[in-house]
Amino acid sequence: MKILFVSNFCPHYRVRTYEMLAKRADTRFVFFSPGDEWYWGQAHGRQSGDFPHEYLRGFSLTPWVRVTPKLVPVVARFDGDVIIKCINGRFALPVTFLIAKLRRIPFVLWTGLWEHPRTIFHRLTFPLTRYIYRHADAVVTYGEHVRRYLLSLGIPAGRVFVAPHAVDNAAYGRAVPPGERDELRARHGLGDRRIVLYVGRLEESKGIGYLLEAFANLTVKGLVLVLVGQGAERPALEARVAELQVADRVVFTGYVSPEDTVRFFSMAEVMVLPSVSGRAGSEPWGLVVNEAMNQGVPVIATTAVGAAQGGLVRPGETGEMVPERDARALGEALGRILEDEGYRRRLSEGARRLIAAWDNTKMTDGFLAAARYAMSR
Repeated sequence: MKILFVSNFCPHYRVRTYEMLAKRADTRFVFFSPGDEWYWGQAHGRQSGDFPHEYLRGFSLTPWVRVTPKLVPVVARFDGDVIIKCINGRFALPVTFLIAKLRRIPFVLWTGLWEHPRTIFHRLTFPLTRYIYRHADAVVTYGEHVRRYLLSLGIPAGRVFVAPHAVDNAAYGRAVPPGERDELRARHGLGDRRIVLYVGRLEESKGIGYLLEAFANLTVKGLVLVLVGQGAERPALEARVAELQVADRVVFTGYVSPEDTVRFFSMAEVMVLPSVSGRAGSEPWGLVVNEAMNQGVPVIATTAVGAAQGGLVRPGETGEMVPERDARALGEALGRILEDEGYRRRLSEGARRLIAAWDNTKMTDGFLAAARYAMSR
């Protein structure tokens, strides 16, 4: 099987996925973005790996539309069996879809959207997006939550495949030596306090203000809230910390490289992803959930998090799910986990069990199953 895989760029968490896919099938990757998307932390950069790939040059018509002229001949001259295209790219998606259809090359769409964004642009272009959903030969989704959304749009169930959103479990599940944890605790002044952890961008869509309020109202002693990441909301969050009078119990670490976050996960009692929905939609997934679970950390996520809706955060088994924008419910969930060590331990064990099978092998299985189905049509 010969595959052309068109996506915006390769982030650090997709290197192993693409390497595995390239080993299992003759796959060439073409990227059309320099990795400057609004949602992407620029410090992470874009990545390469041991798989055939090319980053195409292009230009931006607007901050939201990037044109990559070379993509047209790349797709037009492709002599393989199937094209897989991510849902990103206001130029790249319709162009790749159109050329694939004109050339009668099986087309597979890869998407993580489980509700359509409510911006003016997305509302105007929804008919086109729905047309691509319905006329793709197969659709690959991040999880069951996306599959349910597509079925609600009338996409036949047989054409929808799940490629569970995964990370490199070996990297995030490594045993962290005590010395590394001790050094980190000393550097950030954490002492021997129990850690409530957040990892991600400091942006409004992440709902961190609700986490601060929930944390401030906890009666559990000996805790510290560690916020790992950077973003435009930091000054506002620091002001909120001062208002809540918890400055001595909240630590902002600033930027931490992806490979170093595992040390924070290894120390945490619980990790919280308090994302909220907005006009741009809800959190498609939240891979920090996968990363935390590889260290056996229970996760509390809101109903606006894809990893919760997609079956990775399982209430009472791997963590808890709470309504978005509900600081009280979030605080109650934190209390249940932090005050009951037996419960926390059961969640930890459940997280390790589930994430062990939620890996890149399973993810590439989904891509290949969709590709084979598309070719059979």
